Amino acid sequence: MQVSSSAIVDPAVGNKNSLALRLWHWSSAAVISGLLITILFLFVILKMKTVGPEFQAVLQKQGVTMSKEQVRGLTRIISHRIWDWHIYLGVALSVLLLGRIGLEFFQRGQQRFAVKLGTARQYFRQQGVDLQDARHSLVVKYSYLAFYLMLVVMVLTGLVLIYADDVEFLHQLEHTVKEVHNVTMYLIMAFTGLHVLGVVWAESTKNKGIVSDMINGGE
Repeated sequence: MQVSSSAIVDPAVGNKNSLALRLWHWSSAAVISGLLITILFLFVILKMKTVGPEFQAVLQKQGVTMSKEQVRGLTRIISHRIWDWHIYLGVALSVLLLGRIGLEFFQRGQQRFAVKLGTARQYFRQQGVDLQDARHSLVVKYSYLAFYLMLVVMVLTGLVLIYADDVEFLHQLEHTVKEVHNVTMYLIMAFTGLHVLGVVWAESTKNKGIVSDMINGGE
C-alpha cells in the first residue's frame, strides 16, 4: 500500500497544527528574533570599538573631557544591559525548548513531529529518490530535526556560559563552549533565513496556506 503525496505533507488529525504547537512556534520565533537582535546591536549597531570614540567626540563638543578608560566604562554599561536581555531571552528559549520536548509526548497522531518524519521517510522509500515531492518532504523534515538539535546545543552552551564564572569546571570549558555557541548561532541564523525564503517560495507556488495553517491550525 502506498502513501499519497498529500498524506505526507501534513495529514490531518483534527487541525494540522495544534494550538499549543502554534503558540510554541510563534513564541520561539519572537524569542529567537530577540536573541538575534541583541547580537546585531552588540556587534554591528553598537559596536563598542566605534561607539566609544563617537561618545568621546560628542562629550568633547559639550565641553566634557573623558579618557578612553572612562568612555569604555560608559559603553560597558550599555553592553551589559544588552547582554542581560540576551540572557533573559536565552532562559526563555530554554523553557520553550523544554516545553517543545514535552509537547511531543502529548500531540495527537500526525501532529507529532516524530510521526511526520516517519511518514515522510516511508513515502520516500516507496516512491524513490527521483520523485521530487517525496525528496522535498524528507529534506524539509530533516532540516527541522537539525533545527531542533541546534536549539538544544544553543540552549545548553548558553546555560554553561551563564554559570561559567561561578563553576570552576565550566570556567575551564568557557572558551570552547563560547565558540560552539557562536557557530550554532550562525547556523540558526542561516536556517531562519532559509526557512523564511522557503515559506515565501512555497506560498507563491503550489503549497499555499502554510502561514495561515500555522495561525489557524489548518484542517
